[in-house]
Amino acid sequence: MIRAAAVVALALFASVPAAAQRHGAPGDFDFYVLSLSWSPAWCATDAGSAASPQCSEEAQSRFVAHGLWPQYFEGYPEYCGNVGPLPRRLVAPMLDIMPDGGLVAHQWRKHGSCSGLAAEDYFATTRAAFARVKIPPALQASAGAGTRSAAAVEAAFMAANPGLDADEIALSCRDGLLQEVRICLDRALDFLACGEVDARGCREARLLIPAGP
Repeated sequence: MIRAAAVVALALFASVPAAAQRHGAPGDFDFYVLSLSWSPAWCATDAGSAASPQCSEEAQSRFVAHGLWPQYFEGYPEYCGNVGPLPRRLVAPMLDIMPDGGLVAHQWRKHGSCSGLAAEDYFATTRAAFARVKIPPALQASAGAGTRSAAAVEAAFMAANPGLDADEIALSCRDGLLQEVRICLDRALDFLACGEVDARGCREARLLIPAGP
């Protein structure tokens, strides 16, 4: 499971220059990115369907929390310290919104270690950020499947979340599939403009949002 989480994390940032990724000091960052992954898109990949429990027939097809990522206004920190194994008591409560124990552990090592928070507090903040963002009804579960433009997906999120502006949200797509919605938040979890993240966002006029099992 941990291997699968590492694969998806690598794929999602494959287009970011290596210089943008660097080790940092815990707690030294400018804002967060809440990354919401469209689970059926991950499950449509060979790695997802073969290795991730979030792709089982019992799993719900929906947006899930990929992670809460500390960011700089230019670039982002990662792996900010040596962290030990994540206790199961911290993994299990997150599985309703991050349905893969390997993903939970990987997010703590790569991103949570840069937050300056204890693991319990980092995951509590991740849950609060996830609750902060309302998923548009038209994009919930399998009802969200279909074809839309990137602009239409962003507009749906902005309509469902008053105060969210176009420069505070970005999409990630690959091979014509919607992968993620990324929303920028300050430390108080209020929406925040993030030019670099927005500039990297998907602009496709036609995106497939695959259905789940």
